[in-house]
Order: sequence, then structure tokens, then C-alpha cells
Amino acid sequence: MLGLSLAWGAWGGFGGFNFADFLNQLESFGFFQYLLPFLLIFAVVYAILEEIPVFKGKRGPAVIIALAVGLLSLQFNIVPAFFQSVFPNLGIGLSILLVALILAGAFISDKDNKTYKWVFFGLGALIFLIVTFVSLADISFVGNNWWNMYGGILVVLLIIAGVVVAVVVGNKEIA
Repeated sequence: MLGLSLAWGAWGGFGGFNFADFLNQLESFGFFQYLLPFLLIFAVVYAILEEIPVFKGKRGPAVIIALAVGLLSLQFNIVPAFFQSVFPNLGIGLSILLVALILAGAFISDKDNKTYKWVFFGLGALIFLIVTFVSLADISFVGNNWWNMYGGILVVLLIIAGVVVAVVVGNKEIA
């Protein structure tokens, strides 16, 4: 019990606990830069290998391959740098989508379910493209200036394409 209270006191107890310090400590251990990306890549590769008929019922080779791919992907700093960029951008994109969903719930009735799906598919696709290009530009994969030069044009072209698709789909429903 004394050890527990000493450990709790080292953390500051109830009054001194700071979650930001805890996250900073995890970050200093490489938890976010290496461990989480490794676990994510390992889990995805292992799940894919488990579905391939060659590896059905053979966990050993699937684990070894998933382990190798997970570790090799962290060999250089490209994957951790990309993950450090893509997930915060994804959080921003999901926040925008959530706000749009809340606002649309006030204006779109249940009868317009098909319109509702298309609008949010288009918005989700647009957010996906923006998050992808911004994240790739952050790690200098596409080039730092690419989004600044062509991003506005890309957004306008996607909006125009969305309007054209909405008009074409809308005309087929009326006829």
C-alpha cells in the first residue's frame, strides 16, 4: 500500500495529475511515433493475410510476415511522419463532416434520404482528397507548394463535377 501511495504521490495525486504530461511522457518513449504505427500496420497486414486462402489456418507465417512488414515500414521515418500528419488532419475533416451532418439534420427531411446520402458522400470524398493531399504535402511527398498552387483549382473542379452529377441524377428522377 505504501508503494502505491508513493507512486500516486509521484504522479501528483488527484490535484497534481496532468494528462498532458502523461501524453508527453508517452511521446518521449516513442509510443506515438513507433509503437502505434507499428501496431496499426501489423493489425491491418495480419487481417489481410488471414483472409488470403494460402494463410488460412496458418497463423505462424501470417504473424511473421505482418511483423516484418510492420517493422520494415518503420525503418525510415516516412511512415511515422505521415501518420503524424494524416491523423490530425483526419480529425479536422471528421469534425467538419460532423458539423455538416448536424446542420443538415435541421434542413433535410427523412424523405430526401437519397439526396442526403449523395451530399455526404460528396462531402466525405472532398474531405478525403483534401486530407490526403495536405498530409502528403506535409511530408514533402507531393511537394510543399503543390497544394498552394493547385488546391483551389482542384476544389472548384470537384464542386463543378458534384453539381453536374447532381443535375444529371436529379433529371433522371424527374423523368
